[in-house]
Amino acid sequence: MPYHYTESGLRNVWLKNGYTIRNTPYGETVSIVAVEALHRVLGTVIARKAHLTGAELRFLRKEMDLSQRVLADLLGTSEQSVSLWERRGKVPRTSERLICALYLERAERRNMKLMKLLDELANIDRSAQERIEMVADDGHWQEAA
Repeated sequence: MPYHYTESGLRNVWLKNGYTIRNTPYGETVSIVAVEALHRVLGTVIARKAHLTGAELRFLRKEMDLSQRVLADLLGTSEQSVSLWERRGKVPRTSERLICALYLERAERRNMKLMKLLDELANIDRSAQERIEMVADDGHWQEAA
């Protein structure tokens, strides 16, 4: 019997195999084989769809490790817009296409420079600095180490 895999945040995913259900003293537990690989393939299938639901947009954004704020900055919109898209599922077509293209580039590792940029953007939220320190070396400025 297929397993309804809602743990991904998606309501339309069913696993035909690759999982084990066990009964424990605390209730039923599910173990899924190679979850990261499953999510990569799910993301690829979603990114190739004609239109994204809000849950699918959230799934792709999280798989790219981007916050709503960073994705909004990347798309030239507001964090509130991204939040609204994820809740209501009405993503502007141009934004939808860019998000899908970014996901596919990252998942298929075709463009290493783009992957590096996305990683740097994802780290922006984690390392938000209050103070930026700069140093000069023979008239050339750079961020202090």
